[in-house]
Amino acid sequence: MVGGLQPPSIDEEEEVKKTAGQGIIFVLEDAQLEVAQVGKSYQLLNCDDHASYLKKHKKDPALFRPDICHQALLAILDSPLNKAGKIKAIYVHTHKNVLISVNPKIRLPRTFKRFCGLMAQLLQKLSIRATNGPDKLLKIVKGPVTKYFPLECVRLGFSWAATKKEPFHKYVQGLPDDKTVVMVVGAFAHGKIDAPWVDDEVAVSEYPLSAAYALGRITNAFEQKWSIF
Repeated sequence: MVGGLQPPSIDEEEEVKKTAGQGIIFVLEDAQLEVAQVGKSYQLLNCDDHASYLKKHKKDPALFRPDICHQALLAILDSPLNKAGKIKAIYVHTHKNVLISVNPKIRLPRTFKRFCGLMAQLLQKLSIRATNGPDKLLKIVKGPVTKYFPLECVRLGFSWAATKKEPFHKYVQGLPDDKTVVMVVGAFAHGKIDAPWVDDEVAVSEYPLSAAYALGRITNAFEQKWSIF
């Protein structure tokens, strides 16, 4: 006892260390976020509103699905896991090799039209600040994304075609509690994640799932693991 204060027990110190290490970093990979001048304004291209423009420029309209990124971000931001402060960072890596840092505290537009306007503004101005403070809620940062990861972390990639298939909530139970977990999820309609830096590749279902639904399963598994309701 020093100065009349009882030092914390070893168990308490271990619990504090474990809780401090708990956290998730999400990477949304290959998001199709591309801005172009359509008419007199710059717009975020999507397959519904810009089909004729994309065909004119010999681009496949089916690939331009920024709605997938929008839904995926909402799934992460709305989760109890995020509200409990367990999501440490969110990154979006676009098809054009632009890396976007998303503040987990951002209140993202709920409508797709407003989301497109926000992304178009970001890709032109490089950052979006909070209206009531100096914090940058969205910003474009230099890659590669791996330089923003903690030194000791677990890196997981997700794919329906992964050879390792087991109920994800069971898989999560075997992950260490004192290390940050980095999870890369595809933000595209079809294809495979190109992330050679992952330690392991797992599936959250035996069926192909949308990015938003897969993220719902992922966040729910960690909420169960850490008793977040």
